[in-house]
Amino acid sequence: MRGEAASLKELDPSGRLYNEDLAPAAERKWKAYNFFAVWMSSIHNIGTYTFVAGLFTLGLNGWQVLASILIGTGILFVGMNWAGKMGQATGVPFPVMARISFGIWGANIPALIRAVIAICWYGIQTYLASMAVVVLLLRIDPDLKRFEEQSFLGLSYLGWACFILLWVLQLLVITRGMEAVRRFQDWAGPIIWVVMLAMAVWLFAAAGWNIPMDLSIHPLAGGDAFRGVLTGAFLLVATYATMLLNYCDFTRFAKSKRDVVRGNFWGIPVNFAAFAAISITMTIGTVVVFGDAITDPALIIAKVPDTTVLIIGALMFIVATIGVNVVLNFVSPAFDLANVWPKRITFKRGGLISAVLALLVMPWNLYSNPVVVNYFLGGLGAFLGPLFGIMAADYFLIRKGIVNIRELYRSDERGEYYYRRGINPRALAVFVPTAAVSAVLALVPAFAAAAPFSWPISVVASAFAYYFVARTTTARATAGRTTAGRATVGGSTRAAGDPDELAGELSLD
Repeated sequence: MRGEAASLKELDPSGRLYNEDLAPAAERKWKAYNFFAVWMSSIHNIGTYTFVAGLFTLGLNGWQVLASILIGTGILFVGMNWAGKMGQATGVPFPVMARISFGIWGANIPALIRAVIAICWYGIQTYLASMAVVVLLLRIDPDLKRFEEQSFLGLSYLGWACFILLWVLQLLVITRGMEAVRRFQDWAGPIIWVVMLAMAVWLFAAAGWNIPMDLSIHPLAGGDAFRGVLTGAFLLVATYATMLLNYCDFTRFAKSKRDVVRGNFWGIPVNFAAFAAISITMTIGTVVVFGDAITDPALIIAKVPDTTVLIIGALMFIVATIGVNVVLNFVSPAFDLANVWPKRITFKRGGLISAVLALLVMPWNLYSNPVVVNYFLGGLGAFLGPLFGIMAADYFLIRKGIVNIRELYRSDERGEYYYRRGINPRALAVFVPTAAVSAVLALVPAFAAAAPFSWPISVVASAFAYYFVARTTTARATAGRTTAGRATVGGSTRAAGDPDELAGELSLD
């Protein structure tokens, strides 16, 4: 393995493409349970509960919410299996995978877009978790209220203390590398089930053991109900689009493709459906018990008269928030920033930079500004669909899952993925217009009805456009040559100029 690493490093004398963290994974220890735990950490949180409860408040009844979740998780399951294959087969993280379709330097475009989104949400999630700590401390010691009345840079002194506490706790996990992330999420995901089941039983008892799943606040009929179910399904997919893009950051450590698929199956459709069932049951229970739908589980816990139960429940939700933050919003920017300057930035340093930036953006101000959240982060989020569509089309349709791993770390212009000055102009030619369309659909009020479907539309449009452009330009280049050269590939040959032209192969099979 040392010889292979040295060989890859020699292809990049400038140090702009290679370090040990960006190299193909040397050890493959992750099994099916680890990926199941990744999804538990990603799903078992206040945000998912609020999302499910939100579908109920929009007018869907309990059964329709579950139908929406099952459709969405089915789509997500298929997509994550595709993304998982890319990482497991190559062993490389997302920014290196992006070099295949965007070029060795062009890969920084999708990497930095993903990093900015993740860093901002990393700060926002840390802030939300810290607010739970604030509520908890005020319940324990009301005298702390005086520290809430003084503020600095828009956040109270108590808020600052709790934010820094959560910020440091997360840093202790993420600066120890991916193995520490794996060990943390193995227990952080399951722990929230204890709280959720306990609250569900408490609400069941308070409701006289009768939770009507056909209850609806604003009943929808016919086409409206069907449209509501589909809207919820695709909103769910869009919510996890960030993970879909960089799932290879995790699956590169998988022992086998089977482990990825099994972990995805139990973690996405099965686990998500179970969590959604508990969430919607609790939401309906709050209507029966309190006369109003409570969409925040922390507010449900606050109604528990026992302070000890409140403390335990709040701590569990804090752990769950840290878990989802580490999985969804830390791992990716750590690798993405390392890709910008591999010679100086490792995974750990990239993580430190991400954490510091998440603090400097003052996320409490971001979260309180709807314009920033909706238009800036929402606009960048709309770009994720075209990025995934291009990468998937290039990998599965154009290259048939065959990648020259060594060439991903070759920095001279003879490299296979050098394209034109290190950037693939075909990828950019497709990305710019499809990303613009996706952003318009997602953000312009006139297209509000289509907004929930902007992600699938942009994925399909960019994939087909990239396939067409790649095939058309390749055919023209081939037709323009009077004499076709031949390139030897591991004992076989491919036409020079073919998108599958390789110096070495790594197949999915």
